[in-house]
Amino acid sequence: MNIMKRGESLAKNTLILSLGTIIPKITSFVTLPIITLYLTKDEIGINELIMMFSILLLPVATLQIQTAAFRFLIDVRDDEEEIKKIISNIIGFTFISSIIALLVIFFCLYKENIYLRLLICLYYFADIFANTIRQICRGLGKNAEYSISIIVSSFSTLIFVLIFVFILPGGLIGVVVSSFLSSFIAFFYLFFRIKFYRYFSMSLFNKELLKKMLSYTMPLIPNSISGWLMRLADRLVVTAFMGVSANAVYSLACKIPNLIDNLQNTFVLAWQENASIVSKDHDASEYYTKVFQMLLNFIAGSLALLIAISPVLFNLLIKGDYEEAYFQMPILFMAMFFLSLSTFLGGIYLAFKKTKSIGLTTTIAAVINLVFDISMIRFLGLYAASISTMLAYIFLFLFRIIDVQKIIQIKVKICHLIFIIIVLLIECLLFYLDKIYIEADYLKLVNLLIAVIFSLGINWDFIKMLLGWWFRNDKRKS
Repeated sequence: MNIMKRGESLAKNTLILSLGTIIPKITSFVTLPIITLYLTKDEIGINELIMMFSILLLPVATLQIQTAAFRFLIDVRDDEEEIKKIISNIIGFTFISSIIALLVIFFCLYKENIYLRLLICLYYFADIFANTIRQICRGLGKNAEYSISIIVSSFSTLIFVLIFVFILPGGLIGVVVSSFLSSFIAFFYLFFRIKFYRYFSMSLFNKELLKKMLSYTMPLIPNSISGWLMRLADRLVVTAFMGVSANAVYSLACKIPNLIDNLQNTFVLAWQENASIVSKDHDASEYYTKVFQMLLNFIAGSLALLIAISPVLFNLLIKGDYEEAYFQMPILFMAMFFLSLSTFLGGIYLAFKKTKSIGLTTTIAAVINLVFDISMIRFLGLYAASISTMLAYIFLFLFRIIDVQKIIQIKVKICHLIFIIIVLLIECLLFYLDKIYIEADYLKLVNLLIAVIFSLGINWDFIKMLLGWWFRNDKRKS
């Protein structure tokens, strides 16, 4: 497959998967003002912890076997019998392991209201199976179904939040009910859309195949736990030292910067498949280098624009007394920049099945994050949480960009990278000054102008390539 065809395949999958990222973000921003208005700070803080624990539960309860679903199915897409074996083993193992994990969670939450405990466990169960079947869809190349299921879940959440939080005074329980129902509906949709029942049979259980898949996924467990800890450790440390209300402030500070994480996650979903297919080609190094440079420029340009418009977004989306969250955001913007680059490199590890390297690098970064967070929170307050996150992701990127060279050479233009970082830091400074000088509109305009020029400049070659591809296709059609 030549570079052009690879690029078109990557672009097509990215576009399809982006629908499963952009639309949920839109619906989440619609529900955000409702949640911040109708839930107390304590309830928002608890809900954030519930959501973060769901990120931990999936890899721990299933031993990350859903990742094997994606990677192993890619290699057997033309073999119906092998597909059934892989899926049957994954579903059987996931059902047993998740039931055990949920029973433990139910009894560990004995101090909570029994209805809340039950709803949390139901939500986690639905979430585990919705995400597992989504990874199966990706492995089978059914990216459209994958995205549609997320869109279905997102609109369901919006509708149920309107019903159980806005119309009915459900509070925290209303939000958890909404999360459970939306995950259940997403699973229900995929189950019948891809005729999932055709792929499952307990008679196909194979102990050796299960061992093989688990040997691949086991190193990814510390990676997932460490990645989760980097996100949750900040929340737990802030809650322990500063209270649940402070956690609500920090959680809201992460909302807008996390848009970049969600944006690059769309690309990475497509990239993991693309990188795995290309890994055996003779020119893989050249291709990976080109894609890395393209991603670097695209993420930098997108981040610059997001920083420029964030003062407006913050005032529009965050309701209530959360001004302290504003000042954490520039640090978190830079953290998301380095996380995006690190996640791209993680896709290369997966392509070559070097899962141990993924686990090692993420674990070290998580330790850095936790140590700095705990040691500095008494002195820096919320800034300790955001700074520790940024430092951890900077380390993660530097470690991986050096380590990945042992697998395949990725060339990095150091001067170009430094230039990008300097421009982003200037934008962050203007972001701060805008608030300090009481919403100075001229600073917003200056920042936006810098962002537009910078974004167009570094992505100009990519824009020309897209336009050329568009016009060539247009001529073919005519």
